[in-house]
Amino acid sequence: MTRKQVLELCKAEGVRFLRLTFTDIDGIIKNVEVPATQFEKALDGQIMFDGSSIEGFTRIEESDMLLKPDPATFAIYPWATPYGKVGRLICDIYNADETPFAGCPRLALKRIVERAGKRGWTMMAGPEAEFFLFHRDPNGRPNHQVHDVGGYFDLTPVDLGEEARRDIVEVLERMGFEVEAAHHEVAPAQHEIDFKYTDAITTADNIVTFRFVVKKVAKDHGLHATFMPKPIYGVNGSGMHTHQSLFDRKGSNVFYDPKGPHQLSKVARGYIAGILDHARAFVAVTNPLVNSYKRLVPGHEAPVNVAWSEKNRSPLVRVPARRGTGTRCEVRMPDPACNPYLALGVMLASGLDGIERRLDCGEPVNRNIFEMSEREKRRLRIKELPANLSEALDNLERDKVVMAALGEHIASNFVRNKREEWHRYICTVHPWERDQYLEEY
Repeated sequence: MTRKQVLELCKAEGVRFLRLTFTDIDGIIKNVEVPATQFEKALDGQIMFDGSSIEGFTRIEESDMLLKPDPATFAIYPWATPYGKVGRLICDIYNADETPFAGCPRLALKRIVERAGKRGWTMMAGPEAEFFLFHRDPNGRPNHQVHDVGGYFDLTPVDLGEEARRDIVEVLERMGFEVEAAHHEVAPAQHEIDFKYTDAITTADNIVTFRFVVKKVAKDHGLHATFMPKPIYGVNGSGMHTHQSLFDRKGSNVFYDPKGPHQLSKVARGYIAGILDHARAFVAVTNPLVNSYKRLVPGHEAPVNVAWSEKNRSPLVRVPARRGTGTRCEVRMPDPACNPYLALGVMLASGLDGIERRLDCGEPVNRNIFEMSEREKRRLRIKELPANLSEALDNLERDKVVMAALGEHIASNFVRNKREEWHRYICTVHPWERDQYLEEY
């Protein structure tokens, strides 16, 4: 859509307010809402906000920032409000002097997408975002009680989230999503909704919208939706497996080569090798919480092994059976708490680095790595992901490719924020410690 088309549609549909949305470095959605009298000014990118109030953006002495909306992201929220219809535009962040802001996650992804574009490639990505639904207490706060005891692909009456899921799908489709599937996941109260792959920037925009819609609709049903990676001990956590490939300007998938090993091109093999080479560093971005590493532990199908496979889901990277246009790699470690712009950016940069360095991913590991001994894994040179956020940050700071993908501003603020998060965590005395040690010692 163009600026003119957005304004015409707002008038035709009676849109009364327009939300100008963006994310902070942690991926938390933010917005500035303007009334109809300010729509033209908003679409001209002249709405200012205080960047010093957003964690990791700017210092207080240089706080004025501009919201530059992308007209292609315009959508009208399909729920009624007492004030009329509300539209949405996703924005890039610019400095007051009209220069791009180095701390804008969406612009960081655009920068890496442009790097791929110079070689004639477009990154295509399709996420599988999982989430949990909890009941709320009388005050509206989540009470840690799951809403069902269902399992993989269960349905009513076991799956009490079925109606909420259908309403989520309905809202997403009315906002322009092509939803491919929705189902109950492995753990109690865990769900997954998959939408069609598209280019990296649109995919990241879609993930941000998806998380907002899921939380809003769940609340309408009296439930609390969470994208926390591991909210329940002893069951599977929530991941965001991300399928990715590169397409050329003719619309052909450059990962496919009918004559290559496993019908994978040198580009695909280099991309996968780059992912594996940098995974132990970019995991700090794709799995950014202390809690993320409670999911990345052996025993619950978590992809902790840095290897690739065609036939099983125990390694970090899987290449699904589809070939031709559907040739792709599935990176299984990200979780849905990540900032999707930064996560897709660091994965793309890692894959491009593998291609540029002419790395090769070697032969797939098609045995179940979960059942291998440590000796077997060492023989096959299969490493594991970091055990916690602190180790992941150590690896991130040593990886020049991933740090460069983030850019100096985002990288320094991200690492500082996450170091503080880790410090708060290790200084806190948790209930488990009191239960374990208070009486005995």
